[in-house]
Amino acid sequence: MSKIGTYFSETRNELVNKVSWPTWAELQSSALVVMVSSVIIALVVFGMDFLFELLMKEAYNLIK
Repeated sequence: MSKIGTYFSETRNELVNKVSWPTWAELQSSALVVMVSSVIIALVVFGMDFLFELLMKEAYNLIK
């Protein structure tokens, strides 16, 4: 049991004293980058899906 206690004690010490946490401004900036990137990727995937759908419809119309 003492190993578990030591583990949690060392984990807490590392999180409090050794980890460099980002500032609020850095968090906001990172969140904005993630949101913009997500929207761009979603638009690219949407565009690819839309184009593929058009191509497949044309291919099926040629077969009919």
